[in-house]
Formats: sequence, C-alpha cells, structure tokens
Amino acid sequence: MRLVIASLFVSLLSVAASAAPVVGEAAPAFSGRGSNGESVSLADFAGKTVILEWTNDQCPYVRKHYESNNMQTLQTEAAGEGVVWISIISSAPGKQGHVAPDEANALSASRGASPSHVVLDETGAIGRLYDAKTTPHMFIIDGTGTLVYAGGIDDKPTTRVSDIEGATNYVRLALAEMKAGQPVSVPGSTPYGCSIKYAE
Repeated sequence: MRLVIASLFVSLLSVAASAAPVVGEAAPAFSGRGSNGESVSLADFAGKTVILEWTNDQCPYVRKHYESNNMQTLQTEAAGEGVVWISIISSAPGKQGHVAPDEANALSASRGASPSHVVLDETGAIGRLYDAKTTPHMFIIDGTGTLVYAGGIDDKPTTRVSDIEGATNYVRLALAEMKAGQPVSVPGSTPYGCSIKYAE
C-alpha cells in the first residue's frame, strides 16, 4: 500500500512539474545563456513587458514569418515600446534548428532580426518549463511578471506568406491592448508550427 501511495505521489509531482504555465498567473522564472555569452533571466526584466518566441530557422512556419519580414517588423514595433524580446532555440544538438552561438548571431544579422536576446536552450529546460510545443510559440509576460498571452502568433496556421495579410496577429493585438490599459482580449490560442526538437 505504501508503495502504491509513493508511486502515486511521484506521478503527481511529475504531472505538476510538466504542467503548462497558466495565463493570468506568474510566469515561470528561468535563466539561460544568450548567444553572446550573457546570462539571461526573466528576473532581469522586472517591470518590463517580455515576449518569448520559440524559434527554429529551418521550420517552414518560422520561415513564413521571417522571409516575409513579418517577425522582424513585430520585433521592431515591440522594441519601440520598450518591450524585451527573447528568441529561444530549444533544438537539441544534432537536431533540426540547433545552432552554435556564432551561428545564432549570424542568422539574426542575415535576416535583419532584432531580438533583445537569443537564448540557446540546448537541454530544453526552459522550453519544457513553458510547455512550448511549436516553432513559433509565443508568450507575453507583463511588467508584473504575469503571463498574459500564450499561443500562436496569429490565426492563420499555414506556411503561406499570402495568409499573413488579413490575419489577426495575436501578439500585436495584445501589445496594443496592454498599451491602452485594456485587458488582453485573446489571452490564449492554439500554437502552430513545427514541433520543437527537444533532446530525448
């Protein structure tokens, strides 16, 4: 009986540890290493809005938003409002999308991307903490440290660049509402894209 109870307790702990973060509650704290060798922690940006973008440059869904300049435009708009943008690469070594620090910087430069930081999450620890599932997968954290949005970048889950025009960009919408002092009207959506290539 004790063995059964112990097993149940371990199972419950495992479920709790892998539970997705909840919109409206505190965003999970994390620390990682940036592509320039810097330490990047959520706590560093207290009082600021933070966007987390899971990315994989080889994913066609990611390419849709970068080759069209859609993601870069959004990054520039966000930076203009004082938002901290953190691109996170959780691809494990040897898997699609994995890059070394210098490769990550070269990639940002070649496509005109301007995230505040690029975090290399080779172990997948940060990705699993956020239950990040796809590239792209977007999260917005407000200045109080509360998760206010989690999901897809927009409402057109395709790889077609032509679908960007006329799509509802949930990230842009949330930022505009936050700036206006309004609650985020769409706090969550189903993320779409390529599955994140986590370590086994």
